[in-house]
Amino acid sequence: MSPHAHPPDPGGPAADPTTESAPDPELAREQEHLRSARAEMARMRAHTLGLQAQAGDKIAGEQLAYTLWQRAQSLRDDPSTTLFFGRIDTQAGPDHPSERHYIGRRHISDSDGEPVVVDWRAGVSTPFYRASPREPMGVTLRRRFGVDRGQLTAYEDEHLTAPQGDLAGAGHRSSRILAHEIERPRSGPMRDIVATIQPEQDEIVRADVTTTICVQGAPGTGKTAVGLHRAAWLLYSFRDRLSRSGVLVIGPNQAFLEHVGAVLPTLGEIEVGHTTVEELTGASRGADTAEVATLKGDARLARVLHRAVWSRVGRAGEALVVPRGARRWRVPEYDVQEIVDELASRGVPYQSARAMLPQRLAHAVLVRMERSGDNPDDRVQDAVARSKPVKDYAAGLWPALDPAAVLYGLFSDPGALATAADGILSPDEQRMLVWDKPPRSKGAARWSPADTVLLDEIADLLERTPSLGHIILDEAQDLSPMQLRAVGRRASTGSLTVLGDLAQGTTPWATRSWDESLEHLGKRGAHLEELTRGFRVPAAVLEYAARLLPRIAPELALPESVRSNPGRLDVVAAGGRLLPAVVSAVGSALEGAPGTVWVIVADDSVAATAGVLDDAGLEHVRLGGASSGLAEPDRPGPRVELVPATLAKGLEFDQVVVVEPAAIAAAEPDERTGLRRLYVVLTRAVSGLTVVHDRPLPPELVTVPA
Repeated sequence: MSPHAHPPDPGGPAADPTTESAPDPELAREQEHLRSARAEMARMRAHTLGLQAQAGDKIAGEQLAYTLWQRAQSLRDDPSTTLFFGRIDTQAGPDHPSERHYIGRRHISDSDGEPVVVDWRAGVSTPFYRASPREPMGVTLRRRFGVDRGQLTAYEDEHLTAPQGDLAGAGHRSSRILAHEIERPRSGPMRDIVATIQPEQDEIVRADVTTTICVQGAPGTGKTAVGLHRAAWLLYSFRDRLSRSGVLVIGPNQAFLEHVGAVLPTLGEIEVGHTTVEELTGASRGADTAEVATLKGDARLARVLHRAVWSRVGRAGEALVVPRGARRWRVPEYDVQEIVDELASRGVPYQSARAMLPQRLAHAVLVRMERSGDNPDDRVQDAVARSKPVKDYAAGLWPALDPAAVLYGLFSDPGALATAADGILSPDEQRMLVWDKPPRSKGAARWSPADTVLLDEIADLLERTPSLGHIILDEAQDLSPMQLRAVGRRASTGSLTVLGDLAQGTTPWATRSWDESLEHLGKRGAHLEELTRGFRVPAAVLEYAARLLPRIAPELALPESVRSNPGRLDVVAAGGRLLPAVVSAVGSALEGAPGTVWVIVADDSVAATAGVLDDAGLEHVRLGGASSGLAEPDRPGPRVELVPATLAKGLEFDQVVVVEPAAIAAAEPDERTGLRRLYVVLTRAVSGLTVVHDRPLPPELVTVPA
């Protein structure tokens, strides 16, 4: 690597002392290219805003106007960031000249249509992420730029086609600019990683739209960011297809969605939906015990519900008689039953088959009319199908259902549940599901989150759930089989990017293997990738947390931090003064480095910890709650955030203070889940971790290596 700076980037990579004292003409040329790119982007936006939405009809005109507005929004310049972060120079060949491409977040061209900046998602950008001295992919030089407040302050060159003897100096040394970007302090929502995507991540991002990929990613490997960038790449590469079918991001909770919500807009994508499984399947008002929720999430419930729905189809007990004119046409019960059996075996949803039944019965009547010498046409069949005798007969044989009525009937009637669950659930399991005191009606039922998933399953049995083009499913290890089925049917004709970490499974029903999860999603045999190189968590912190892995997920490979900065790890024994020790740790974290300080505590300790922080004058905000202090227009928000342990998953912050690990672990229903929760909270730190405890630590965490 060849570093250059002009001027040096404050807090950034060290500059070459031989070039620091004098302006670098090459850097000046790159700065001029940035100014030119900003001017061209302003021209493109002005041109877009000046276009008139003219179309053949009002609806098409509104759609075109909206498209133009989206285009103008994507061309808004943010002076706090640069328009490009890298450059590649390609080698001239027999059929093509050498080329230079600047890689940025969106495409910018000049007035002649020539590219000034190439979108990072374009095929020509791929070598920026994947080229290496061993496989240069036609690239002679890769340049990375150091940036400060939207301005280019430095650059580093990597000569990928240097002579073999120079490779050690050209391609094997790590990039200081890249390391600085990865390791700089975090504050606020998650940011994009377009400037730092690694080769193994890029392969996942650019996988074909038809490919379902499951990513097992250790903490800090960037799996969430990879999933979001995959969504952006898919929309860029398959926009026509996905703009019709849709792309959806599903996360574990609202705090997570707020944390990651800014990533896609910074990449120019504002059409991607964000939701949770709970929001996907409907609102809930009740709650279950962990044992009952686990049972309701069991895949066997799908068989119970299927049987309960289709058992409502009756058997023909009498012939169908249809008066028409002076004649009466009779379809024997055995012919009717044959029609019913055929419809039930076709694999179509319950309501679809129900809608077919009157027409099929009418057709049987027409067959008998033709045999008698009549010559009926389609209009006669339609009239017969709509006639009261046929409609009433079909409704009695194939009744209308709604999900709430079906589930209410099962949970309020032990006999009905026993019939549907016979040979599937044990008598004890059936008793767990039946209400001790049934509500007055289905409308009065206080459905739990697990119930809404069952209602969703029934709704799909009745009418097929529409499929999306692609779904990004994060923290998938925490979903029950029935929740996975709910997600999977929304991608029945599309694909998924499944993200998670088996070691971070903190629900009683957490998945045991990705093969099982993929089967429940309806994507058996999907491609599995494992990410073990950590870019977020410092080595000292990751190695400390990874001591828990042999107990919580022995089948997983140990993660490896590739950060140059080992980070800070402090384990503080409070000696009976836990809360004062917490205040001291927070104060030290605030003084030690910029960025946000997270204080992660057991959920039932949030109020007490907040009171202590208030008493100490440490302004803070509770995750999902209000700030402890009054915000001022010209003053940044509090740097301290108080976080319940159950909401920490999927999030990241600069300095983390974990309070009383034993209490965090003990709050879970079993030891393994408790240690997994602890593993999650210990791996949230970007720069430094302080563990404050009064109670004994798990044996694996008792000592800190020298």
